[in-house]
Parts: sequence; structure tokens; C-alpha cells
Amino acid sequence: MDDRNDNLILLPVLPLRGLVVFPKALIHFDVGRKKSISAINAAMKNDQLIFLVTQKDAAENDPDITKCYSTGVVAKIVQVIKQPDNSTRVVIEGKFRAGIVTPVFDKNCLMAEVEPYPDKKFKHTSEQLGLMRAVRLEFENYVKVAPRVPNDIIFKVASCKSCGELADYIADNIVLDYQAKQTILEELDQTERLDMLLDILINETYILSIEKDIVQKARDRIEENQRDYFLREQKKIIEEELGEDDNPSAEAEAYAERIYALELSEETENILIKECKKLMRMPYGSQEASVIRTYLDTVLDLPWNTATKDKISVTKLRKELDKSHFGLAKIKERIIEQLAVTKLRGSQDGQIICFAGPPGVGKTSIAQSIAKAIGRKSQRIALGGVRDEAEIRGHRRTYIGSIPGRIMTAIQNAGSNNPVLILDEIDKLASDYKGDPTSALLEVLDSEQNNKFVDHYIDIPFDLSNVMFITTANDVSQIPAPLRDRMEIIELDSYTREEKFNIAKKHLVPKQLEKCGFTAKEVKFTQSALYFLIDFYTREAGVRTLERLIGNVLRKCAVKKLEDEQETFKITDKEILEMLGHKKFTTDKLPSKDEIGTVNGLAWTSVGGELLPIEVAVMEGTGKLELTGSLGDVMQESAKAAVTCIRSHANSLGINPQFYKNKDIHIHAPEGAVPKDGPSAGITMATAIYSALTGKPVKRDVAMTGEITLRGNVMPIGGLKEKSMAAYKSGIKTVIIPKENEADLEEIDPVVKEKVSFIPVTSFSQVVPIAIVDVPVISEKQWNAVADNTVTTKSENIRQ
Repeated sequence: MDDRNDNLILLPVLPLRGLVVFPKALIHFDVGRKKSISAINAAMKNDQLIFLVTQKDAAENDPDITKCYSTGVVAKIVQVIKQPDNSTRVVIEGKFRAGIVTPVFDKNCLMAEVEPYPDKKFKHTSEQLGLMRAVRLEFENYVKVAPRVPNDIIFKVASCKSCGELADYIADNIVLDYQAKQTILEELDQTERLDMLLDILINETYILSIEKDIVQKARDRIEENQRDYFLREQKKIIEEELGEDDNPSAEAEAYAERIYALELSEETENILIKECKKLMRMPYGSQEASVIRTYLDTVLDLPWNTATKDKISVTKLRKELDKSHFGLAKIKERIIEQLAVTKLRGSQDGQIICFAGPPGVGKTSIAQSIAKAIGRKSQRIALGGVRDEAEIRGHRRTYIGSIPGRIMTAIQNAGSNNPVLILDEIDKLASDYKGDPTSALLEVLDSEQNNKFVDHYIDIPFDLSNVMFITTANDVSQIPAPLRDRMEIIELDSYTREEKFNIAKKHLVPKQLEKCGFTAKEVKFTQSALYFLIDFYTREAGVRTLERLIGNVLRKCAVKKLEDEQETFKITDKEILEMLGHKKFTTDKLPSKDEIGTVNGLAWTSVGGELLPIEVAVMEGTGKLELTGSLGDVMQESAKAAVTCIRSHANSLGINPQFYKNKDIHIHAPEGAVPKDGPSAGITMATAIYSALTGKPVKRDVAMTGEITLRGNVMPIGGLKEKSMAAYKSGIKTVIIPKENEADLEEIDPVVKEKVSFIPVTSFSQVVPIAIVDVPVISEKQWNAVADNTVTTKSENIRQ
């Protein structure tokens, strides 16, 4: 077939995406679409000619004839290569322009009748030659600003003979979008085509020159920055080696501005400015300059003028404390009193409070609740095991790694100059060769001195008078007297059975339910279950073990919920026994009947009160006194005093006065492995001795506590609240107490008062008829007469 035939030609059509092919161009591209491959195959069967046309929309995946431009190029397929990825690569040579006349339906590929538009050969005019020269010149300008253009393209441009050929070749080999190239392809007039190309070249050259300038400026700026950075780094290293700094005063001036902004006292300000001047004279990288910087940063970060505003409302404060802690009425009242005074005065009264009591009763937590209730920030300082004075006062700056003490660090962390500082376990402080931290606290906890507290590291006075100090201790006797004198001791007694029950019900159970992912509707503890836990699985002053046991029960419920899909749980005594195993402790039980020589005593322990039975056996002998049951020195002396009291009042008590000659007395306190001490079992021992000597039984439902003198007077004791609770739990109906402890009955739990009768006594003569079965009342006159006679006899013996 003739390449220049003017007749219509039926050819397969190959749509191109974003690609325009010009006549005489030799290109290759990959073909992937099924219809395109079919068109290639059809062309290969018929003279290898194919019509290449550009799609109007490059994103169209399956275009028809109407979605392609009408003008394209008739090309010859030079080579077809099958690629490893199943695509087809074709090498095509453009022949001449052509236009679609009539689309022809074909189910395999696009077909159309096309009309050739061959370029006509004619003699160039002077205007056309000048235009060609202008285009070549502009192309040279384009080459200067465009990315690398191959030399063979430049050579070919110079050798093109006709306007049309020159326009087509340049358009084919410069970077243009396919719409612009299509416009040039569609222009059949060679002169107009070349003129159109000249406009495009001028525009592209201008745009590329601007782009090149921008890129060059950006590159120059980056190179300059890199150069500056490199030089600065070199300069810094050189200065560090030489110990020099280009502007030492700028940093010092910044510190000085911060110092003046704080508006400190003149003395403090002068000290800090002097440090700034030192910093100004020092090389930047020196060790001493680093120390001064750290010091200034630490001092300036302290809250010199920052304070939180107290939100003191007595009503709200009382509600908040009642909500967070059950009981502790004395402590709450004392705190409310102090804060009420603070609000009326407008400043703090400076009193230091010390919460003293056994572990787990809520000393630290109530201190934190106080801070929360009044809107102050709080910091806890653990003093247990601290034995270095510098922990309190800080280290001097002359030492490497020196830091402020715990007091100033807590102030800094709190971010205000009036926080609540909780000094925890103040009785656990120790001392060694590094100093006595207890003595260091004397200034801190003295409201008359702490307004100018000087930390060794800070080395300037800081006002601690606005700080609310609350200390905690387990054993007040371990606190040195001078330090103890600076604090108001508030005793926290161990919780009673009823208090533990209410704490568990209102606080511990809800807290553990939340921790274990349960709601109050899913798990319910019966009252008896909580009492069961308290009575048979705990022996503690506080409630920590009780909380752990509740958590243990709930964790076992969580396992059951997941394994057995049980939705709700009702915790009773039976469930507690199944989950936690056998009872760890047993309750004190009363004797089944009235017994001779056995009396129910009451003892105080760190975990509450206990029933302490005292047994006495009287045997024929030579007057020996045997004491067993791990009795301490004070308790042994009480036993001897009780024997002497009985002996001196033998006649009024109806006892043979010679019993000390022919009777051996053995006093025993059961649970011999448990050490026991204290004077409060005096009347208990005396009553047991009386019962054993007379053979009269002691009432089983009577318990007693009180110290006894040689004359038979009953002296006051401590821990009545805990002892009364022990009596209540054991089923005691009557408790004999010293008359001087009658005022302590106000602190007794109302439930205990309702069930137990308390009888105050002043003399052992009043104890006997209450505790012993069928014993007549001993008149006061008869009892005192015997006692006076005893004293007189002793006085006469002394005079002799």
C-alpha cells in the first residue's frame, strides 16, 4: 500500500494515554489494554500499519472513537516484544498525519476509516526561512535552561529542511503537556505550525528560566545555611577548646531579668545578682559556670510569690472529711478548729500536728484529704530510714552533684509556697556520722523560726510559715523530746469492730469493686460476711489486711464470672469460708460456767482489745509465788502487789492471814508464748487470788481492768475503748473499770454501751462483791481500818 495514498484507509485504531506521536518519530511504549493488543495484532496481519490517536481524557480506561481526538498519525509497527510481565512493548515509526472520517465497528478492537494529511513540499519563502532561524535560535535558548537535552536532538534540529519537519521534531522532543502537542499536530499549515511552536518555545524558555532561578536561589540558600552551620559548629568546638565565649553577658542578663521580676528582698536579690556577675565572667563551657546555671535555675523555679487560695468552708470541710474517712471524730474536729482559726486570722497559726497511731488507721490518707478539702497542693515526704542531715537541709554547692533537701524539693514540686507537707513516719528517722536529721527538723517545724529557713544548697532564706506541716508516727516515744515538743500529738486509736465494719461497707468494698471491674449490683456483701472477715481473718489495728481480703474475694468472683458465666454474687459467711479457706483466728469465748480462780481480764494490743483470762491455783506449800505466761516486769510487779494487797486485807476479806506461810500461789496468763506486760491486770490478779484462796467462784460474764495499789486502791488505765470492744465481742455483760476512767466512757461505741454495763470502782473492796458469787459487801470503814493499821505498823517499824 502507498504511504501517500489520498484515499481513505481502513486501519485499526490505538488510543494513547497522554502521548502524542508526530510523523517521522520513532518511539516505543508498552501496551496493556486488551483492545490495544488486539489492534496491534490486527495491524501486524495487514501491512503493519496502525492509526495512533491521543485520548481526550488520559484517565479513561476503555475509550471509544468519540473520546479520542480526530487527528492522529498513521504509523508502522517496527517491532513487537513480549515482556516477562505479560505486557507487550511495541516500536512504532510515525508516517504521516491523518484524520478519522468514519468509525467502523469491530468487536475485538477500534477500527476507523482515516484520511491521510501528507505535508506538501514547497519552496520556502524568506519569511519562512527567517521563522525557521528564529525557532532554532529560541530552541538554543531553551536548551540553556531546560534539563539535559541530548546532543543528537540539537544536531537534528539544525539539520531539518522544512518548516513542518522542524516544528514536528522540536514539538516531539521538548517537555510539553499532551494538549499543547495535540494542537501542533492538528495544525496542517506548516508556517502556522512553526509560528505556533515559536510562541510555545518563548513561553517555556521564560518559565524554565524563572524556575531555574528559583531552584538556584533555593540551592544557594541551603548551601549557605549548611556552610553557616558548619562554620558555627567549628567555631563552637574551637571556643570550647580555648575556653572562650562570644557573648557571655546575654545569658547572665536573662537570669538577672528573671531575678528582678520576682521582686525578692534586697538581700536575696543582691546574692543572686552576684551569682549572675560571676557567670558573666566565666567561659561558657566551664564546670563552675554549669554549677551556677543549675543553682540559678533551681532558685528561680521556687514558688517565691506563688500561693494557692484556701477554700475553707467549715461545713463543706466537715462533709468532705466525713465522706473520705469514717470515724476519727477527734482528729476531724481538731483539723476543723485549726482551719477555722486560719480563716478568721487570714494567716496560718503555725501549729504542727502529729498523727500518732498504729499502721493502717489512715494517718497519711486523712492528711491528703485535708489538703484536697481546702484546695491546697500536697506533697508527701517519706522520712523512714533517713539518716543523713543533708536529706533535710540539702547539700552545700561545694560538693559535686549537690541538690536541695527534701523540704525545698517538695516545695518546688508543689509549685506553691503554702502546700500541705506530710512528713511521713517521723519516728523512723535515724542518725549516724553524717548528722542527725531529727535535729535538722527542729527549725523546719518551729513556727517561730521557719519563716527564714535556709537550705544549704539554696543558701538564702525561704519562708515556710505558710506551709501546713502534718507529721505521722507509729510510736511517739521514738521521737526526741525537743522535736515532740514542737508538735501537737493527736492519737489515732486502733479501729473497733464496728468502725472496721462501717469502713469496709462505705469505703473498702466500693473501692475494690471498682478496681476489680464490678458494680454494686453484681456483688453484694452481707453484714455477717463483713463481720466474719473482721473476726476470723484479721488481727490488725487498721484495715489494710481487711481491704486485701475483700480484693481477694472479688478476684475469685471475677474468675467465676468468666469461667462459669455467673452474673451476680452474694457473699455470705459460707462463700467467705469457701474462698479464703479455714478461719485464721478464733474469737475469745467465755467459760461455760462460773469457775474458781479464773477471772476475765481485759488487755490492750496494737491491733485492738482482747480478753485476757487470769488463772490462779493455790496449793499446800511454803508460801512460794510462781508467775508464768511470758509476763513482763511491770505485770510481775502487779502480781506481787496484788498478793500483798490480799495479805494486808486478809481479815476483812475472810481469808486466813497465815496463807502466805503454808500456801504456794501460781498465777498464769494463758497463751504463754505471747509476751504480756502492763499494770492494768492488777485487780484481775487480786480477784483471782481471792477466789482461789476462798474457794468461791467468779462470775463468768464479768470482766475487769485496773491497776491495784498495796492499799487496794484501783488506779486508772489506758485503752478503755479497745478493751470495751473486746468485752462486747466476747459476750461480757459487766465490766469493772477504775473510777478515774469514767470520763473515757464518752468515747465508747454506743453499741457497746447498750450491751455492756460499766461499773466504776475506787477500791478492791468494791470489786469483790461484784465479781465473786455470794460475797457480802465489805464496808468502807472496815476496809480502810485494816489499811490504816497496816500503814501504821509499817511506819512504827521504820521508826524503830
